[in-house]
Amino acid sequence: MISTQSTPPIDIAANHALAMPAHVDHSHLVVEDLATVSQWYQRIMGLKPLETSASGETLGVGARPLLTLTTAGNVARAPRNAPGLFHTAFLVPNRQELGRWLAHAAHNNVRLQGASDHLVSEAIYLADPEGNGIEVYRDRPRTDWNFKPDGTVGMDTLPLNLQALYDEAPKDDWNGLADGTGIGHIHLQVSDIPEADAFFRDVLGLGLMARYPGASFFGSGKYHHHVAANIWNSRGAPKRENNMTGLSDYTIQFKDPAELAKAVGKLDEMGIQVERNGTAYNLVDPWGIGLRLAA
Repeated sequence: MISTQSTPPIDIAANHALAMPAHVDHSHLVVEDLATVSQWYQRIMGLKPLETSASGETLGVGARPLLTLTTAGNVARAPRNAPGLFHTAFLVPNRQELGRWLAHAAHNNVRLQGASDHLVSEAIYLADPEGNGIEVYRDRPRTDWNFKPDGTVGMDTLPLNLQALYDEAPKDDWNGLADGTGIGHIHLQVSDIPEADAFFRDVLGLGLMARYPGASFFGSGKYHHHVAANIWNSRGAPKRENNMTGLSDYTIQFKDPAELAKAVGKLDEMGIQVERNGTAYNLVDPWGIGLRLAA
């Protein structure tokens, strides 16, 4: 599992993704070429090394750890249809910072995979050198979100005008992702959507905030999503194997220890093995992805 070091607080608004009753705190990728991938995250994503060990390193923004990269001699490249990571989504503080990152990417000839207006957010997509998906996004104010009578939120995938975003952005020296950047959400490939609904909604207690064909979006505190799960590449796929590259594990942080205890109790009822580590709990989800629950 990933580093258990405490995460320094950051100054965020009360309705920010990271201020919700539960949020994603950290992501851990297994890679083949640690040096190449780490340098890429530092140069292109602007993450800074915070901790180094024999098998890898942890990168972050300011003093906040966000991403751990590790490697081993027996790692094998995960097939495209394996359960695991669809993308790690880095939430920047505002549209200006999204534009500043876009200008940095353009000036470094970074190949983008897409850019979308999701109504609740504006997002840019790319992949790291080993194909791990990344989203860089900013949220629109919640007052602009359209909540439906059933409690879900209106989302869409519309084209994002990258030229306008670039034109508006300051072209000053870029020294990394802005303070206050965090992992706003993590998007997973899973084998079955009803199983994902049962796990994230019924066991972990996240709200079902939106559905797309073949995907569900789960959020805490009415946030549009902290976790998404899709079967677009991975329908019916077997569990991940231990030595696969890609997402080894990630952390969901709970504000209320009682909510964490409730989730752990439901995991026990399901027969999912949970290992206590101090105030946190480690497990492997139904698709072979590691998960750390902390409060």
